[in-house]
Amino acid sequence: MQSLDVTIAGEINLDLILYGLPREIPVEREVLASGLEVTLGSSSAILAHNLATLGVATGFFTRMGRDELGEIAFNRLAQSGVDLSRVVRSSGSTTTGLTVLLHHREVRRIITYPGTMFEMSRADLDIEYLASARHFHLSSLFLHRALKADLPQLFRELKARGLTISLDTNDDPEDTWGSPLQELLPLVDILLPNKDELCRIARRDSLDEALGELAAVVPIIAVKCGRDGAIVQDHGKRTRVAAVPVDPVDTIGAGDSFNAGFLAAWLSGCNAEESAAAGNITGAFSTQRPGGTEAFRSPKELASFLRRHQFPVMRGEVLRGKRESHTI
Repeated sequence: MQSLDVTIAGEINLDLILYGLPREIPVEREVLASGLEVTLGSSSAILAHNLATLGVATGFFTRMGRDELGEIAFNRLAQSGVDLSRVVRSSGSTTTGLTVLLHHREVRRIITYPGTMFEMSRADLDIEYLASARHFHLSSLFLHRALKADLPQLFRELKARGLTISLDTNDDPEDTWGSPLQELLPLVDILLPNKDELCRIARRDSLDEALGELAAVVPIIAVKCGRDGAIVQDHGKRTRVAAVPVDPVDTIGAGDSFNAGFLAAWLSGCNAEESAAAGNITGAFSTQRPGGTEAFRSPKELASFLRRHQFPVMRGEVLRGKRESHTI
């Protein structure tokens, strides 16, 4: 039996979040924020952190700088129990990336300095380590510039080793949605986009058209729809899964937290609809604190929220008789 449930190759950085900013920010003026948070950022690291807190044995591979901000992010992720034994530290001068999020009440601006996330390449990867799990996940496809060209071959190799694969492209900063995306989609078992991303991936104007376009390509698509919950397409069958009603403090990282709940449930033997319901629970819980991981740093609050909303997997237990021969 493999020692890990999930391996993730991805980026790591801190999020610096400023709250209470006006929509229009003038230049050469002192603009005051009403709040500040510094927290673990990056879609890949947020997912890894939250999977580990859900009891999923998670291995995380990344390339990071030798800077203080990188060490803070590394230590924060390590506290969740993620295996970081294969992390590579750059020998060059490039620092770990940083994302600055400017909150304007209902909308936000996201500014990222990529740093070492642009440098991680196939030569950095330990394929035996990635293949030691049952499942592989990739987030932030378009931020892995040095790795992109090798991803189709990496996916094929991992599939040949028996792993299932999930993908959350996240946004494409250049808005081209080009290579290697179309080559990767037929190799993916689960696609985890939001509504806008799905339409851009499929190059269609509506959600229905986009799902129809990809129905024959990706077996399971779970579309994150925010307050409207999620839509799951499982081998062509579509189901809308209701959201968990909460009063959000901050929606940063809610999509990555949805991914964590979905994968934790799916790897435990739940079907796609049940897994999406689990994702809605963890996505909602994420919004109760600033940033994508802060809520998950309170085990007592996490356990209470999951029990209250009947989350199907609890710290090694699959509730309601759903236990399978898996290692979560």
